[in-house]
Amino acid sequence: MAIRRGGSQSYGFPIYCAAWLPLAHILKPDRPAAEADADAPSPSPPPPPMVLLGGGGGKGRNGVPNKLVMAALAAGEEAAPALSPDTVIEVRTQEEVPYRMAVHPRGDGVFCAFPNGCKLYRWESQEGEGLQNLSLEPDQEALAELKEDGLQLAISFSQEGSILAIGGEDGHLRVFKWPAMAPVLTETDTKTSIKDLTISSDERFIAVNRSSGPCRVWDLQSSEVVASLPREAGEMFGFCRFCNKADNSHVLFITAMEGDYGKIVSWNTTSWTRTGSKKITREAISAFAVSPNGALLAIGTIEGSVVIVDSKDMRTLVTVKKAHLGVVTTLSFSQDSRTLLSTSFDSTARVTYVGSPKSNGTSIWPILLVIILAVLVYYCMQHKEDILAMLPR
Repeated sequence: MAIRRGGSQSYGFPIYCAAWLPLAHILKPDRPAAEADADAPSPSPPPPPMVLLGGGGGKGRNGVPNKLVMAALAAGEEAAPALSPDTVIEVRTQEEVPYRMAVHPRGDGVFCAFPNGCKLYRWESQEGEGLQNLSLEPDQEALAELKEDGLQLAISFSQEGSILAIGGEDGHLRVFKWPAMAPVLTETDTKTSIKDLTISSDERFIAVNRSSGPCRVWDLQSSEVVASLPREAGEMFGFCRFCNKADNSHVLFITAMEGDYGKIVSWNTTSWTRTGSKKITREAISAFAVSPNGALLAIGTIEGSVVIVDSKDMRTLVTVKKAHLGVVTTLSFSQDSRTLLSTSFDSTARVTYVGSPKSNGTSIWPILLVIILAVLVYYCMQHKEDILAMLPR
């Protein structure tokens, strides 16, 4: 049984990776109403949002298992959310600790990076539909070329799931068509390791941060480098994420450390010029996420803090000091952008409720203010004589 502490749940093993699950694609949809039995009971309510957590004690007999764990958001916990202490699925991974994970957005399995290679896990339904019949099983035949390929520090599916990108500790960058695994892009740089990568939602660009040097951007259609985004003096790049805007254009956000400050830098993806920079924290940044609606950015720190900011003006919206007792290892927004999942080496997974999502577009409040002012001006003009009559002479 997990131990609850505030908005967190402890699952008894260090958590290295985590993601929200696209249940609508994993679970089989209900039959159409025309095919349903008129006497059959009404469909059961949809399951609560769920996450997949990965981690463990690593290789050795330390008593801490390596595993993947599926857990649900506790019902009725919107104001002070927390994950349920009871797990839905547990998959032991033997001597290998899941270090990185990418969940396919259309339900086509879970890609896991282990210290010595990669594995694909498939969702299986045992004699029926629903969570109680769901299992997660390793696909022994998939990813044969990656099973003994070393540790991958960055892995990601594209938004539609048709592209997979992986970046290794050995500096090897590879991009594939999914699920055929046909190569799209390959680059090897043995002098640096890959820290992070991100694919634009239109699957046109991939941006890659290495342990040193600039952030490089490739065009995935031509497999050519289209930009090399330089660091300013004293900066060290960390994470990178493309973000969708209301007009379907993109912004590239990159985290950077400059002295004692952690900051977020924004880049225009048409001219590839730096458009902004904001210092967010005086703690080293250990995790980064962008909400699906593009309105929010989140950072986690090595001191266990979580900060959520507005993507337009970098205004801090939520700060949770010491959200975890250890390094924040993963941040992930839910599909509706309302809830942020954070995990840590301290064995905890925390959910922070953000509230009703706002799109990354124009706010309605300035428009309402203009309307109110216009009404007041019109009223004053129509009753000018009455107003003047009330003034003292």
